[in-house]
Amino acid sequence: MSADLTDKIAALPLTPGVYLMKDSLGHIIYVGKAKQLRKRVQSYFYNNKGHSPKVKQLVKHIRDLDYRLTDTELEAFMLECQLIKEIKPMYNRKMKNPLAYSYISIVSAAPYRQIEIGYEPSSAAGSLVYGPYTSRSTVERAVLGIKESQRILCGSPHSRSSRCLNYSLGLCMGMCGGSAEAIAYYEAVIDQLICLLEGKDNGIVAGLEARMEEAALRFDFEAAAKTRDTLGAIRSLLQKEQVIEFTGANKNIIVLEPVDGHSHKLILIKGSVILHRTLLATETLHEGQLTGTIAAAAREVFHSSSQAAATEEMSRHKIDEAQIIYSYLKSSSGHYLLVPPEWLAEESGAELEEGIAGLVQSAVIEL
Repeated sequence: MSADLTDKIAALPLTPGVYLMKDSLGHIIYVGKAKQLRKRVQSYFYNNKGHSPKVKQLVKHIRDLDYRLTDTELEAFMLECQLIKEIKPMYNRKMKNPLAYSYISIVSAAPYRQIEIGYEPSSAAGSLVYGPYTSRSTVERAVLGIKESQRILCGSPHSRSSRCLNYSLGLCMGMCGGSAEAIAYYEAVIDQLICLLEGKDNGIVAGLEARMEEAALRFDFEAAAKTRDTLGAIRSLLQKEQVIEFTGANKNIIVLEPVDGHSHKLILIKGSVILHRTLLATETLHEGQLTGTIAAAAREVFHSSSQAAATEEMSRHKIDEAQIIYSYLKSSSGHYLLVPPEWLAEESGAELEEGIAGLVQSAVIEL
């Protein structure tokens, strides 16, 4: 590492922001975000024994860097996502396979519905599609675990005359033999899976949790661990569905994120799009002034915002942005308010201000 790069890294601030790694030609080869820029960038060059081969390869090509400061960590996350989409740096593509986004499709087919996993949603008529999911391996692990636990892992799904090998192993109920009873059971499991992915029923998860406890009680720790891994994969899928549902509802969101002991960042979001942000000197404003300022901004911004976010397809970049916002809002440090559309009407001004007053109380006054 050159002396100039060493000095540049040492001079980085301990504040949120985005760093842009460059090669010898000045090309941006990697974009990352950090809560504390200096510590994060230093971690690439020191105590790097635990780095993956791809990160070690990246470090070999870094000759310079640039950075952009943000007031808050949430803004750093969103800026990173935006810059990766615009610049498409080589090592961001290498470290996150663009084909890693997968879909689960429930496809109507004879003699019974099929579960398909693909990089694109099924185009077959009448198909139900869930996703996109950011990890193919997680999707495959969850679906395989469900099939095994529910005994619907058929090795010959199109056969109507002979049993598959999995039937003899106890992993298939016998749909492959054309058993009407087995097919009815299979279809019931598919209905349960659909309800699970749509957040309407948790029966499959509850059954797996009970099975895991039973395995542990009889000291079958291998079976318990396998079930635990399946549950982890399923919960990951369910969280992703919650992200898509949350964002697709195109909610109006007010965020108050602390910057320092004197100020907060007001961020107004619709769906997964940041519409407005401004720095508020919260130390110098009393509670009523803060409430009034935020309410005025919310009315103006949310009223004038276009409805593009409501109709925009959930693309791969949108799911990344949605995940950032959703994760922040669900974190213990997130202070936010969901604003129902009816609160923006003039006659509902008291409800909006009451909601904002509660947000100010928790995010600012109680700190």
